[in-house]
Amino acid sequence: MPRNNFPLPVKAVMIDLDGTLLDTVRDLAAAVNLMLDKLGRAPLDESLVRTFVGKGIPDLVKRSLAGALNGEPDATLFERALPLYLDCYETMNGKHTTLYPGVREGLDALKNAGFPLACVTNKAGRFTLPLLRQMRIDAYFAIVIAGDTLPQKKPDPLPLTHACRHFGIAPREMLMIGDSLNDAQAARAAGCPVFCVTYGYNEGADVRDLDIDAIVETLFEAIKLITKS
Repeated sequence: MPRNNFPLPVKAVMIDLDGTLLDTVRDLAAAVNLMLDKLGRAPLDESLVRTFVGKGIPDLVKRSLAGALNGEPDATLFERALPLYLDCYETMNGKHTTLYPGVREGLDALKNAGFPLACVTNKAGRFTLPLLRQMRIDAYFAIVIAGDTLPQKKPDPLPLTHACRHFGIAPREMLMIGDSLNDAQAARAAGCPVFCVTYGYNEGADVRDLDIDAIVETLFEAIKLITKS
């Protein structure tokens, strides 16, 4: 629940990728079903795959093989499926991805207000960097921390504290903007304030139930709740 007075004084902003900046679920689901087809398995509805997104590709593959959020597939099948999915996703990455409404306006507003920006995602770097370039938003970010940049990824706080060290600021001075429990837990563990957008994935749950500082309808709305410290 929101718990701070506004505007929050911060020095820099970190932003999640899938479900916050970009709607990537059509690509992710297409790659899942291409993988399943190659494995001789039935396809999944995009709406179901949407609930599987958030904890990185290995978890997405496990959930897709099991057909359930908390499923655990056969280990041998998973070992076969993971590299297959990576190849499938490489062919799909960016084909159907779109910017969410208000994202470019929000990035411009944050940049113009003097906030250094970081992109912090659980997506592997081999997919993250080309996608940011393709969507023409890579230049906004002083640093990109992907899911395989560091030994740990969200909800571990390491990617967030790494970004704070990069900018030379304390965690309380760095805002995290995301769409999921992963982002909320990582921010709280790091000591960063956190906002969530309403439109992301969050494994099918409602962001209004998360321990966060604010809920915003668009990235552009976030600029109204912070001030440069």
